[in-house]
Amino acid sequence: MTKALPIMIQGTHSDAGKSIVATALCRIFSEDGFTTAPFKSQNMSLNSYITLDGKEIGRAQGVQAEAARVAATTDMNPILIKPTKDYESQIVVHGKPLRNMKAGEYRQDYFETGLAIIKESLDNLMNSYERVVIEGAGSPAEINLNDHELVNMRVAKLANAPVILVGDIDKGGVFASLVGTLQLLKEDERDRVIGVIINKFRGDLSLLEPGLTWFEEYTGKPVLGVIPFIPNLRIDAEDSVMLNQYHTKQNPSKDIDIAVIRYPMISNFTDVDPFMVEPDCHVRFVTTADELKDPDLVILPGSKNTIDDLQYLQQTGLKEKLLELINNKSTMVFGVCGGYQMLGKEVIDPYGVESTTKVIKGMNLLPISTIITKEKTTIRKTGILTIFDKSFDVTGYEIHMGVSQSEYLNPLIQTEEDTDGCKSIDDLVFGTYFHDIFHNDLFRQYLLNKIRKNKGLSEIFGRNSYNLLRETEYDRLSKHVRKHVDLDYIQKQMELFKD
Repeated sequence: MTKALPIMIQGTHSDAGKSIVATALCRIFSEDGFTTAPFKSQNMSLNSYITLDGKEIGRAQGVQAEAARVAATTDMNPILIKPTKDYESQIVVHGKPLRNMKAGEYRQDYFETGLAIIKESLDNLMNSYERVVIEGAGSPAEINLNDHELVNMRVAKLANAPVILVGDIDKGGVFASLVGTLQLLKEDERDRVIGVIINKFRGDLSLLEPGLTWFEEYTGKPVLGVIPFIPNLRIDAEDSVMLNQYHTKQNPSKDIDIAVIRYPMISNFTDVDPFMVEPDCHVRFVTTADELKDPDLVILPGSKNTIDDLQYLQQTGLKEKLLELINNKSTMVFGVCGGYQMLGKEVIDPYGVESTTKVIKGMNLLPISTIITKEKTTIRKTGILTIFDKSFDVTGYEIHMGVSQSEYLNPLIQTEEDTDGCKSIDDLVFGTYFHDIFHNDLFRQYLLNKIRKNKGLSEIFGRNSYNLLRETEYDRLSKHVRKHVDLDYIQKQMELFKD
């Protein structure tokens, strides 16, 4: 196989749309018959994805691999940075935790090692695929960081990749952002930029065209496309920047009210995405006791720092309000991963892995105690979930630092090797380490119908398959980008850079 043709997507800032454009190109190249791999050298995110061999990478690269119809590997995201507290993060290398580092230590002391790891992974992909779609991070014009950056122009040079710069017009000031970014690049870096894409456009394109003409004349760079905003695109979000959009998409008049606790170190919040597309579910993220009100279902999602987020629940009054709802038997509560740990009697951190607080009382809603361990569990699993005396085959994945033990056996899921999770005797409180638990369609349908019956509403059957919907969304994104982006020009530039 000849060496792959790479293309790199960079942005004027975070959340400009780099991940979505990269995902679209992964699906497009796959549709055109090219074996394609995504690549992001270094990803900072609390939303993770577990590869088939049980390794942890950034969720965006897992999603992009799905779009490209290939199995995700750690070469696609060799370094994952997971913030644990202010100025400190867990560094995950090839899917396994290395250690926690301060920002300065990582930049200065790990730079050369990280660069070597990135180069090896990039070489592996370039020698194994026909196309490699590379995603940058933040902005390439962060001049205070560029001397030790490992994710933008340095990677483009390693791959000898042409670069497309993406700007988000929805936030305003897109021409200033694009022009300013280009002007702050070094000359050789600017020469590598083959054009720009304006993302999230709403309105009349004819009103934008004078600006496009001016931009091309002023910068000498072509506008490769203006991508109209895609409403209700159901593709997993990479990080908490996207959480703000979750507050405005739902309809409060729907039958089932689902409250998701948004603590500061929330992780893998995409677990709740299947509820977002259900016709009868109103999903809202809450941060205070007043916002919680009286929902039908409360979900405590994953957390990168269970102890600190438990303290947050106490400080905001959310813990007291949740206990009140449970005592009134008006609400079901479901904890996932860190949320599951919070529902127990206590969380113990003897090694200071997450916090300087060694022991904290939990919500005492499930009979478990959790010890935070030095080793991280990362694995894909299957099992049989039993709830309200009804059983379902389920799949999921685990990412957690900690072991939870129950005082008495009342597990939620039976696996081939052991059990997972726990449930209360009154069937109001449930917890599991299985991420993606709500992606299991039959279980989700049953849970929602149970809530409907409790409210005196008729059941709904034949709900959509969420996994099938995801595939449909990749195709919808591909079709949309094909229509609005000059892919022939991009392909020609990729060939020219190869020569």
